[in-house]
Amino acid sequence: ENGGVVGMLEVIQSDFARLEADTSSAEASAQKEYETFMTDSKVDKAAKTKDVEHKTAKKQDQTQGLVTKKSDLEGTQKELDAALAYFDKLKPTCVDAGVTYEDRVARRKAEIESLREALRILNGEDMA
Repeated sequence: ENGGVVGMLEVIQSDFARLEADTSSAEASAQKEYETFMTDSKVDKAAKTKDVEHKTAKKQDQTQGLVTKKSDLEGTQKELDAALAYFDKLKPTCVDAGVTYEDRVARRKAEIESLREALRILNGEDMA
């Protein structure tokens, strides 16, 4: 029985030694995988952080550009509205009111002649 118990203990010891070696090997492998994962994760995180910073700065620039463009648009719209209002005021005097060019010229000549006559009267010239 002594040989049987000692033999059994030796088998158990060798099983534990093999189990310990396997466990140590698995732990070392897992540690190496963990370190590789952490290194890769740090690099990835740094790249993504830089990307977020870049995109945040770009967004701020574009937001500022949008504000500027909206302000420019508002100013230009006001200018356009003023120009259109002025155009609407001028339009009736420029649009043909049913009078031909010859009629307008004749009226202007008559008006000029009337003004000259009024000037002669005011200057005391003879109407003869």
